Amino acid sequence: MTEITAAEQSQWRNLEQASGKSQAEWLALAASQNFSKHSELVNWLKSEFALGHGNANLIAHRAKQAAAGGAPSDADLLAAQYGGAKAALLPIYDVLISYLNSLGSDIELSPKKAYVSARRNKQFALIQPSTASRLDLGLNLKDVEPAGKLEASGSFNAMCSHRIRLSSVADIDETVKHWLAEAYNRG
Repeated sequence: MTEITAAEQSQWRNLEQASGKSQAEWLALAASQNFSKHSELVNWLKSEFALGHGNANLIAHRAKQAAAGGAPSDADLLAAQYGGAKAALLPIYDVLISYLNSLGSDIELSPKKAYVSARRNKQFALIQPSTASRLDLGLNLKDVEPAGKLEASGSFNAMCSHRIRLSSVADIDETVKHWLAEAYNRG
């Protein structure tokens, strides 16, 4: 099962202290409802318990995972991202992860459904297989002018200021490593 992040643990602690209800109690309340949509449960929690959207969403999300047998593992998420037609992109991902690991041991990799987030104090990069022939490296480099391989992220991902498109391991040159290291240093 995917580990709960430190931020999520902190959110649960704060919710439990503010509400007087434990995580188990919140999940049991959510499970007792028969809403078919996530948004219906979120809205019910907000109106019934005056919760903020973030806390209501957290409860609804975890309740849905529990009902489905738990969250997918990191390995399951990666297998889904790099399966089928996108399997040829896995070597690019592996080289990026190897380089990231060489930058420092304080990096948290967090696989999501469509990408892997890399963070220190905050997210500084994400790796996303975009097409069967291209992987996108999103970077947080505010106040850096796009140039060459480093392009503005545009509609790629709102959590990143820049993007580098990678089609092969050979594309991970010194320029890519420089910008990844710069994002790491800022994160």
